[in-house]
Amino acid sequence: MKLFSSSATPFGRKVEVVAIEKGLIDSIEVVPTPTLPTAPHEGLARVSPLIKIPTLILDDGRAIYDSLVICDYFDTLRPPRVIPESGPRRWDVLTVHALASGICEAAVTARYEQALRPEQLRWPDWTKAQMKKVESGLDWLEGNVALLGDGATASIELSQVAVGCALDYLGFRFAELDWRRSRSRLAAWHAGIATRASMQRTMPKA
Repeated sequence: MKLFSSSATPFGRKVEVVAIEKGLIDSIEVVPTPTLPTAPHEGLARVSPLIKIPTLILDDGRAIYDSLVICDYFDTLRPPRVIPESGPRRWDVLTVHALASGICEAAVTARYEQALRPEQLRWPDWTKAQMKKVESGLDWLEGNVALLGDGATASIELSQVAVGCALDYLGFRFAELDWRRSRSRLAAWHAGIATRASMQRTMPKA
């Protein structure tokens, strides 16, 4: 298999973490794929119509995207599952995953506005609105941290991976946010999942 991704994206990192946890990473060729909205990656464009990472190319040539679909596919290859197959916990995991993904989407949008848009065209209210989504999501996680479960235990769930990757992305791109300052329970939870070898191996790089 071949994975088009980037160490800087929380979505691609999530896929790599799950692949490591499942013992699949050695069967995957990770293709570093820088992507910018204004400069689509030509190699990725040939296999993924949305030209977005992560995209997984299977051995038969089929392309699978986005990160949730790729992780769901990994669940069909090797246990343990990161998405419960049924029951109330399945919906908890998928809902928290959606929240973490939304935090990342808002943060990435704000990052593009700050780093890529010409200064005279930037829209401060837009950035403020995106970061409000981030703060709201973090506040919910702080108040519902018990729902995450222990991220340092032997097995791991996709919601835990997604939240861990989201928090690390904020530390990577928005250090000034200092999300830990008023969220001690979430910070303590993050300290646990950060000890996992899969998380340490995939820390984002510029």
